[in-house]
Amino acid sequence: MRQKKIVSLVLLVLVLALCLTSCDKAPEGLKKGERPFLNFLWVLLISMVPIIELRGGIPVGAALGLPFWACFLAAVIGNLIPVPFILLFIEKSMSFMKRHHIFPRTIGWLERKAQKGAKKIQKNALWGLLLFVAIPLPGTGAWTGSLAAGVFHLDRKFSFFSIIGGVLIAGVLITLISYGVLGFLSFLL
Repeated sequence: MRQKKIVSLVLLVLVLALCLTSCDKAPEGLKKGERPFLNFLWVLLISMVPIIELRGGIPVGAALGLPFWACFLAAVIGNLIPVPFILLFIEKSMSFMKRHHIFPRTIGWLERKAQKGAKKIQKNALWGLLLFVAIPLPGTGAWTGSLAAGVFHLDRKFSFFSIIGGVLIAGVLITLISYGVLGFLSFLL
């Protein structure tokens, strides 16, 4: 019941955003063609995409001229929207795929890896998960962190908070780099 309400709320927000951005008349104080809410929505949607995540969304927002705080907010929200769904459904999805022989080698490999290092990983998993998600490199974001939490059967609640912390740290770093505060470190990206 609660999940249906959350999904309905997300869909309602997206429909309202699309309605607001589709109008041709620019609001007072904006030039024609300048739509900050549409740019906000683009950053939010780009940040939801696996691998790209907020590491791609924030530079796009900076290029579109969004203020740093709006860009950061859109990217973090967009990056976190898929996380609870991944945490809730990854184990069920993997068992379904195993039962129906969908990607059996991949599922088997993941399970062997999880069993092999499970105790070592679970000991410091939450700090490790936070740092893993916080590293601003492709493939180390919220999607991958959520998948890792599911594969290693980590506590969902604590995993979610670790992922939030990692996303916030990565968002601050990428925002600082994209808006020039740490521009001298841009060679790392």
